[in-house]
Amino acid sequence: MNRCTMKFRAAIFACAMAIASTAMAAPKILFVNDFGAKGDSTTLDTAAIQKSIDKAAPKKETVSFKPGTYLTGAIFLKSGVTLDVPEGVTLTGSQHIEDYPEHATRIAGIEMTWPTALINIRDAHDVTLTGKGTIDGNGAVWWKVYNDLRAVYTPKGLRWASDYDAKRVRLSLIQNSYNVHFGGGITLKRSGFWTVQVLYSHDVVIDGVIIRNNEGGRGPSTDGIDIDSSRGIDVSHADIDANDDALCLKSGRDSDGLRVNRPTEDIKIHDSIIRRGAAAITVGSETSGGFHNIEVWNLTAEAGAGNGVLFKSAHTRGGTATDIRIHDLTLTGVAVPISMTMNWNPSYSYAILPPGTDTKTMPPYWVPLTTPVPEAQGRPHFSGIHIWNIKATGARRAFSVEAYKDAPLTGFKFDHLDIQAASAGSIADAKDWSFSDDKLTIADGSAVRVSDSTNVTGLPAATAPTPAVAPAH
Repeated sequence: MNRCTMKFRAAIFACAMAIASTAMAAPKILFVNDFGAKGDSTTLDTAAIQKSIDKAAPKKETVSFKPGTYLTGAIFLKSGVTLDVPEGVTLTGSQHIEDYPEHATRIAGIEMTWPTALINIRDAHDVTLTGKGTIDGNGAVWWKVYNDLRAVYTPKGLRWASDYDAKRVRLSLIQNSYNVHFGGGITLKRSGFWTVQVLYSHDVVIDGVIIRNNEGGRGPSTDGIDIDSSRGIDVSHADIDANDDALCLKSGRDSDGLRVNRPTEDIKIHDSIIRRGAAAITVGSETSGGFHNIEVWNLTAEAGAGNGVLFKSAHTRGGTATDIRIHDLTLTGVAVPISMTMNWNPSYSYAILPPGTDTKTMPPYWVPLTTPVPEAQGRPHFSGIHIWNIKATGARRAFSVEAYKDAPLTGFKFDHLDIQAASAGSIADAKDWSFSDDKLTIADGSAVRVSDSTNVTGLPAATAPTPAVAPAH
């Protein structure tokens, strides 16, 4: 064999090895259809989907779907798995509660057992959910459960219990997990309850989710994205149409949240649009564990959003919020650009047992809900907040702010606000607030009413809108 032939064969061998190495390195895609999933919208495909995920986990493989509509109950993503839901694929949630076994979790600030979500990432790491397909919570049945129960409970003085006793299915849950990537253009719709809950987790990226919870009715409490006692979370490029909080930070409720005492911290939320929802950005009402190092920027909110910046808590929540930075918001037709209340929704926030309640037979989670919180411990404390570059048009009132005389909102800084509103609104229980380079254009000529406050400086005088000029004839 001559030297040229040897070199040629060596080159061929090296090329073959490189191709083999590349093939070995390429992640394998497992299709749920090969594990028995039908995708015909009527066959329950839960077991087949879960089997494919369990098979993919040891080798960190990708699970995907051929085009179709897959009816499923709760599925559980495992460490190392990528779940790809491509365009042309819909996962639709079963409407049978037995398809969502109960696990320990936290709901609206209280630790309890609850039906699992449709998509669950629990006690896992290095998980990806992506694709341009759709996950449909099919949630109308859970909306009805809640509305029917609330109609019975409210006259009995149990409005506060409705949200906990009506066990509604969340669309997705990330709990006790890390290194999670979630998004890629996925559409999440018709959630039975909260759409994406990030609980007790860290290092999670949510980038590119479309949330549509107003198809087929208005589902109660269908929050968009709730970041709950978690850290190192980055949310971007969300497009949200929800029926409650759109982008929301939470950290526990009342005695149970104070017991757990886990903050939400090191959070980035940016470059997103809110079409409908309670606010562009919400902090609370579950504030017991506190909030630290939060930055929110480049949000757009349309007329379906009730507020721009919404801080809410209650005198039984407690918690400390510091170093929150919110800037570069565009609010069009949003009712109240700056809204803060530390006495939010009393009929829900304050759980009181009606006379004659049998404490021996009541649900166990009613105990922490109705456990009194000492007054000093229950006051929420917000301080060191900076809000700037807010452009708001078509608002009803510029400010709606109130806290407590013994726990004022302290050390807030506002600059480069440009708010056009029908009336100026009010600020109460503020301490050491400063305004600079701000503009208020108020249709009725009113000034911001400031009460029970100290050292509020630089608040701009309201100016009247410029009259429209009639066209020349």
